[in-house]
Amino acid sequence: MSSSQVPAGADPKIKEIITSLDDEKIDMLAATSVLQQRATDIRTQKVNWQSYFQSQMISQEDHQFIVAFDVQDSTKREHLLQTNRMQCAQTFLNLLGHVSKDQTLQYILVLIDDMLQEDRTRVEIFHEYANKKKESVWGPFLNLLNRQDGFITNMTSRIIAKIACWSHTAMERSDLHFYLTWLKDQLKMQYDDLAAALAKSDALKGPGGDQPTETYTEVSFSIDEHQSPTEITNNEYIQSVARCLQMMLRIDEYRFAFVSVDGISTLLSVLSGRVNFQVQYQLVFCLWVLTFNPLLAEKMNKFNVIPILADILSDSVKEKVTRIILAVFRNLIEKPEDAQVAKEHCIAMVQCKVLKQLNILEQRKFDDEDVAGDIEFLTEKLQSSVQDLSSFDEYATEIKSGRLEWSPVHKSKFWRENAQRLNEKNFELLRILIHLLEQSKDPLVLSVASYDIGEYVRHYPRGKDIIEQLGGKQLVMQLLAHEDPNVRYEALLAVQKLMVHNWEYLGKQLEKEQSSDNKNAPKSGVTVPGKA
Repeated sequence: MSSSQVPAGADPKIKEIITSLDDEKIDMLAATSVLQQRATDIRTQKVNWQSYFQSQMISQEDHQFIVAFDVQDSTKREHLLQTNRMQCAQTFLNLLGHVSKDQTLQYILVLIDDMLQEDRTRVEIFHEYANKKKESVWGPFLNLLNRQDGFITNMTSRIIAKIACWSHTAMERSDLHFYLTWLKDQLKMQYDDLAAALAKSDALKGPGGDQPTETYTEVSFSIDEHQSPTEITNNEYIQSVARCLQMMLRIDEYRFAFVSVDGISTLLSVLSGRVNFQVQYQLVFCLWVLTFNPLLAEKMNKFNVIPILADILSDSVKEKVTRIILAVFRNLIEKPEDAQVAKEHCIAMVQCKVLKQLNILEQRKFDDEDVAGDIEFLTEKLQSSVQDLSSFDEYATEIKSGRLEWSPVHKSKFWRENAQRLNEKNFELLRILIHLLEQSKDPLVLSVASYDIGEYVRHYPRGKDIIEQLGGKQLVMQLLAHEDPNVRYEALLAVQKLMVHNWEYLGKQLEKEQSSDNKNAPKSGVTVPGKA
């Protein structure tokens, strides 16, 4: 295994994990995926190469090579490749360019993939041929990604990933961006198709049917025995797409290209939804290898990765999913070169109840002894961050997570001491609060955000002008008509604070209202039940 395939800065533990993943002849994913099942069937469907030659669809040279190569004896194939390397690349690329029948193309792609799987150094055959002809090695393969057949596109993608990762020559920038964009779009499209199918399934069950509980994360990807190959939907190739990303993102320069096509947001969007534990593992693995780059590790939580992974960790029953999430969290603390960023990541994990989850995990026995080491490391770091945590640090982390609740920082004492600090970094926290008012659908978030806006205005003299300039006043007023009574109540208080000038008068009015008309209304700063 070449060092370029191991994440930059990988320690022995990581090298061992990745080497074991790569050295399996057929890993668990390939053995159970739709792609591999189909490939097994396709291998049995031999092609009549003579008919292609007689119809002059392939040349005599290509016919002679493919007939000699398409045999069961691996020794004969190896000898042929040693003596006819250039003819090998020429024949396969000619066949891909001239054969139009889907079934035959599928067979050719399986031959190429098997050839590379037998010996990964064979990827250089295609590079040597392309250099000799002064052509792009990627063109013939990238063109096939536009085909309609799901097996053709995904097997082609698998071959591209192998050539890009196993070769000494990196994939060129424009081709790399095209391929990574294709992978990203496929991941999103196939997930969307799956989500639509699940929604339809849920709807068909109806209110009286068996409703899924925790099993929704165990959605399987299998071939129905009544389906023909052409009826298999593309969303069943989601594991194959994820596998290609797992390979590509081990290489540092490919990581930045993936980030530039908004790949991280797509990974997290899919992880936020209903996918099975295998896909969860694969996509979190992608995040894990990304975090080996210190710069990416520093920027990762700007995509809200910690809250999303914390949710998965709390629900996960699969050890490998737990293990890989803990490994991501550890990297988010260890890899950033900026100590302040590492501290912020610790605080974010505390905010997302990771410390509580670690306490639960400590009671479990894991097959992988390294999991215990990660749990011990994270527990120590998070407990240390809690001790150093100021109330403003806690508040800022909560705001940035977008998961507001009636935590202790939402008190008048906090606002008296910290209201002016919301002006820091060009009103960063205020802008996030206002964005939550505009985008969130969670009544609890809207209630707390409205309360915070009102308290900021109450305790900062120029607060009303700033909130109005940032568009917050209009958003709060719109919430006066919200369907949730708690949201309406907090919005009303915030509007009063935005409008009134005499705080002493307002205080008396609020006390009067709370003692008469609003006896059952929740007080600001206490738990408000939100809708699920």
